[in-house]
Amino acid sequence: MRRIITAIVYNKSGVLSRITSVLNRRQVNIESISVGVVEAEISRMTIVINVNTLSEAEQVTKQLNKQIEVVKVSDITDDPHIERELALIQVNAPMSIRSEIQAVIAPFRADIVDVAQKTIIIQVVGTHDKIDAFIDVLRPYGIKQLARTGITGIKRG
Repeated sequence: MRRIITAIVYNKSGVLSRITSVLNRRQVNIESISVGVVEAEISRMTIVINVNTLSEAEQVTKQLNKQIEVVKVSDITDDPHIERELALIQVNAPMSIRSEIQAVIAPFRADIVDVAQKTIIIQVVGTHDKIDAFIDVLRPYGIKQLARTGITGIKRG
């Protein structure tokens, strides 16, 4: 069961290590972690984990809340929230098929951010499922490189 956990933490050395240690001790698989500074001394983490039961997710949240550097931890999976992920994808794109690729990426609202002689780099932002679908559409053209940020999320309202 996939859960999205957000944590407001103090921006200090070693905090990420301690957070991942808690998850490791509980044998929780981390799908992605996204961290960014939101204020001078505060950072927001978005952690996507895979757990077997809801009670396991609740235990993880409780354990993370006990950490000294943690201000607040929330499981936003079931709450109304916005989640986004960014992907940069380098695709084989000879001149003869670039217009075709542009037509394919348009419904995804993706942008071409770099053009070389034989390749282009495309940027797409969206949900995890949208990124997966976009990659599947581009796969026949030949993906040379792929970089994904992992999910970042925030509760609505």
